[in-house]
Amino acid sequence: MEQSSSCDELTVMHQFDRKCKLALDGEVVDYERHMTYLRNHEVMFSELSEKEMSSLSVIDEYELEKCYFQAGGYDVEVKDALLAEALKTLTERKRDVILLSYFMEMSDADIARKLNLVRSTVHEHRTRSLELLKIILEDNTDGSRRKKCKQ
Repeated sequence: MEQSSSCDELTVMHQFDRKCKLALDGEVVDYERHMTYLRNHEVMFSELSEKEMSSLSVIDEYELEKCYFQAGGYDVEVKDALLAEALKTLTERKRDVILLSYFMEMSDADIARKLNLVRSTVHEHRTRSLELLKIILEDNTDGSRRKKCKQ
């Protein structure tokens, strides 16, 4: 009788061993399936392209930080307060030429027609205005970029 009891215990141990091995095999299959899913559906940040990274963030823009100018019948929005302050120092005609040229992307001929000027005058105004803006902006690179735009 002892032998049958020890034989039964051995059988139960083998059955338990087998069940444990089957459970572990099932866990391995689940783990491998999960890892395959992660490889196919998730990407590490270091592997993202510059374009994909930029699509993950948003930069808030507030109306207080923008300045608006009238140029040739258009409302032109300038988002940089320092640039807006520099533009205010220009004469109205020179400011209009810069705004229409760079913000409205108009050609010299289009600007000349819009402002009733000669094309060469538009070119001259733009060239001189850019020189003035360069000087003003270089002088004001002391952190005054945070100033609010008042118009």
